[in-house]
Amino acid sequence: MPPFPTRTPPAGPGWKRRELLQWGSIGGWSLLAGGAGLPVSRAAERRAGADAVGFGRAKSCVVLFLMGGAPQHSTWDPKPGAIAEIRGQFGPISTSVPGLQVGELFPCTAQVADRLAILRAVSTGDNAHSSSGYAMLTGVPHVPLNAENAQPGAPNDWPASAAIVQHLSPGSSLLPAAVRLPHHIFNTDQSTWPGQDAGFLGRASDPWLLRCQPVTPDWAGVTFSSTHDVAHPRLLARRQLLAEFETRLRQEGHGSRWEAYGQRQLQALDLLTEPRAREAADLSREPAALRDRYGRTPFGNSVLLARRFVEAGVRLVQVNWYRGPDEPSDNPCWDSHTDETNRLRNVLAGPADRALAGLLTDLEERGRLDETLVLCLTEFGRTPRFNGRAGRDHWGSVFSIVAAGGGVQGGRVHGASDRDGAQPAEGLVHPADLTATLYHLLGIEPTSEVTDSLGRPFPISRGRVITEIL
Repeated sequence: MPPFPTRTPPAGPGWKRRELLQWGSIGGWSLLAGGAGLPVSRAAERRAGADAVGFGRAKSCVVLFLMGGAPQHSTWDPKPGAIAEIRGQFGPISTSVPGLQVGELFPCTAQVADRLAILRAVSTGDNAHSSSGYAMLTGVPHVPLNAENAQPGAPNDWPASAAIVQHLSPGSSLLPAAVRLPHHIFNTDQSTWPGQDAGFLGRASDPWLLRCQPVTPDWAGVTFSSTHDVAHPRLLARRQLLAEFETRLRQEGHGSRWEAYGQRQLQALDLLTEPRAREAADLSREPAALRDRYGRTPFGNSVLLARRFVEAGVRLVQVNWYRGPDEPSDNPCWDSHTDETNRLRNVLAGPADRALAGLLTDLEERGRLDETLVLCLTEFGRTPRFNGRAGRDHWGSVFSIVAAGGGVQGGRVHGASDRDGAQPAEGLVHPADLTATLYHLLGIEPTSEVTDSLGRPFPISRGRVITEIL
């Protein structure tokens, strides 16, 4: 029998035919086909998962997504010894962890680095926003790679991590288990990235999308209210009528067809009628000093809103970097193809630094950091060298992300890139490993299965839990 392959089950590009044949010879093909694999092995995996370090430590998760592609060199993986064309104008600064440095544009985060785990060898092998983003949001590589302006749908209809949480977690009776805000992720041509919804799980498992415009410093939060022509008593009467209608359907044996839809309707009506929902979405209840700590920016406002939703019982909140109508077309959001130095200094780094550090400090002061997983992600990094327009281009070969709280051990660095920040040198992390770790910390076994529309079972992640940071 050939030696057992040391790599994890096939989950991305780069697998050789010999390795696939080795997996096939020991039952790995059942995984490739979406089957349950060997029953004894699966049961053993589940027992091991439940006993593993950090399992279930997080009650909730906040995902901060810096869409556009944050540059690793100027954020979490500075290269002070590289040549100027690679190093850039920003040097490293010391942090609260001796020997650990981050980019100088992140002084607030540097002070809370003892809460952070930095992963410096993340890779998708994909240089397109849409398809690399799909991998980071789902843990599954897009087919094909490097597909820009890709659309949602088969064969790339794997559920987003937020959708898996929505599907497997009950959530509160008032708020859903998973929420996205302040808008979905889209490209300049308005195409929507795949991997943001429930895919083959169906619309009932979609994470809720709360559209808002958190642009003003005094923005008060999401407004859950009915239209002016529907008074509160009238709304309550409609809710009662809907409940009576569904009761009649169940009595006549037709209720199952409408149950999921009716639950969504009632939940939406509850958001309009229950004070607790309005209070969770109301930033005006926060002290002015705390709002200043987060930064009264679109990103800072959104991150503070995420903390309030987590406190209200939402299990996963994904905050997408706000893309307003005035974003420049040649370097929108973190997509710094041109003039990267000034974009980072004047537009991007400051709001991200304050919001991330503000969230970690706020959660810790409230005694909630140990039970709240915080991830700061991006779809890929930037090229090692600057281009001719003083910017950097797409780079999925290696980039950095950070994690904190919820069972993550702070003050750690896992993995490393090479001297130019161009390729992984050690501690390689695939998107599937990230989703496995997220589920593990939320108390969801990564070997848990979901079924598609044909009833075929699939494990929610084929990655490896990153135990080095737990």
